[in-house]
Amino acid sequence: MAEIGIMGGTFDPIHNGHLLLGKQAYEEYKLDQIWFMPSGTPPHKKDHKVTDVKDRVAMVQLAIKKFPFFYCSDFEIQRPGNTYTAQTLQLLHQEYPKHRFYFIVGADSLYQIEKWYHPAEVLERAIVLVANREYEKSHRPIEGQIAYLKQQYHADVRLLHCQEVDISSGELRKMEASGKKILSYVPKCVEEYIVSHGLYQTGP
Repeated sequence: MAEIGIMGGTFDPIHNGHLLLGKQAYEEYKLDQIWFMPSGTPPHKKDHKVTDVKDRVAMVQLAIKKFPFFYCSDFEIQRPGNTYTAQTLQLLHQEYPKHRFYFIVGADSLYQIEKWYHPAEVLERAIVLVANREYEKSHRPIEGQIAYLKQQYHADVRLLHCQEVDISSGELRKMEASGKKILSYVPKCVEEYIVSHGLYQTGP
């Protein structure tokens, strides 16, 4: 049996915060591998055009190249139509019945998880590892949200003891479109790919 961490998302683009979370999960919970799993057609990304999947995959592959315990998985992009986390986890268990899966999320996702497609199934099929974030007045403290999900869904939710990087892919797209430098937020190889392929130049 292998202990596998799943980092899902559009990765449009992948940034240092994704890599930090993956590395922390690998080290803190002694996982065997972290699978970065770019989404194909994410159902919740309707506010902007998602970059072509080949470019998103290429950026992930470049970003994780120096980490031997990171792996870029095409598990979601091979599926047609919308891809939902509950379905992905179900299919992963069918294909890899001996593996145990840890689903890695940011703090915001933990507060939104009940709005996801079949959240009970997500929480049943994976151990959830959540990045720590300082208390925000609009939410209960992260420990309170974890306790609530444990009581409500019998979920196994555990903290990652690292702060989230306070940047989003959406903010990076806007910065790149307006000519601002993003090198402090993404690996150099990713920035070079964005520039050489003219990504994010036509507006956020």
